[in-house]
Amino acid sequence: MDRLRALEVFVEVVRKEGFARAAEALDTSPANVTRYISDLEAHLNTRLLNRSSRKMSLTPSGEALFERARSILEDVQEAEAIVSSAALQPHGTLRINAPLSFGVLHLAPLWPQFAQRYPDVKLEISLVDRVVDIVEEGFDMAIRISRAGAAGNVARKLGAARNVVCAAPDYLRRHGTPLAPADLARHRCIVYANNGMADEWPFLDAAGKPQHVKVQAVMQTNNGDTARAAALAGMGVIWQPTFLVGEDLRAGRLVRLMPGWSLPDIDVLAVYPSRRHLSARVRVMIDFLADAFKDVPPWER
Repeated sequence: MDRLRALEVFVEVVRKEGFARAAEALDTSPANVTRYISDLEAHLNTRLLNRSSRKMSLTPSGEALFERARSILEDVQEAEAIVSSAALQPHGTLRINAPLSFGVLHLAPLWPQFAQRYPDVKLEISLVDRVVDIVEEGFDMAIRISRAGAAGNVARKLGAARNVVCAAPDYLRRHGTPLAPADLARHRCIVYANNGMADEWPFLDAAGKPQHVKVQAVMQTNNGDTARAAALAGMGVIWQPTFLVGEDLRAGRLVRLMPGWSLPDIDVLAVYPSRRHLSARVRVMIDFLADAFKDVPPWER
């Protein structure tokens, strides 16, 4: 069995949602398509497709194979193009995962520029506020906002963001202004659940000496935009990165508190699987983002 051809046939069957349509697209017979799928299932010792007279669907094994097979075929196509010099321009589908707030505020404005520069690359952008398994979930790369690094993947630093504690002027008029971290124990705080230290905030003084303060949470959320909106409404004090609240600080909608104290900075990382080669489309995307965020990133300007 030609396994690469079998994968090509399988992917086309899924894309076209049927054996006959796949056969037409591949310029072969439905019988050949059926044979390739049967041989592939026999080779893998698992059923890939649920087939009936009216409906076809992927099994869990089929779903897992489809994502990997599609990526493999695109990599093969790209490798052939490079070797034959038929096309030096990156092409194919580039699947990117990124955090929701950062993706909307700072990545979304860049996608039209990238698309204009690399028109043969199709972008699939998934925004979610959790750390995904890039390989398991079929992504080519991810953008992560992290103090913990890449955790088993290769990473390139694109920039950094400062963490700041801030509140709305209206809140400060009603509740007073905290001057030191210990004062936060008497304030209403809005905590972000995904940073691993939701209600214990790790301050550093001017000399770099740490001081952890346990705060009283009036609200907890796993979404930075929700925390920001609550703070803008005067609900309490937040700890958030400048890429989310920088414009609010510049406009005076939020006020930075305790400037003599700091919180650890966080890195903006481009992350990709270590056990896969760096494809042309991933490489140009990383270079593109690194250039966009070089020197002083937009959220710090």
